[in-house]
Amino acid sequence: MNLFIALFQQVDIEEKINNAPDNGYEIGVFIGSMLPFVILVALAYLMYRYNKKRNQ
Repeated sequence: MNLFIALFQQVDIEEKINNAPDNGYEIGVFIGSMLPFVILVALAYLMYRYNKKRNQ
């Protein structure tokens, strides 16, 4: 069910950038598109570090 909803929520980033009113909006779209990836990488690193310390 969640995958079905996620498919409808896909946003065309290039279209948003082409219709952007100024450069500030483009930067916001870029940051917003990269933020979920950065959060997942940070979470994975924290989990790795926690488990490494726990095993020692």
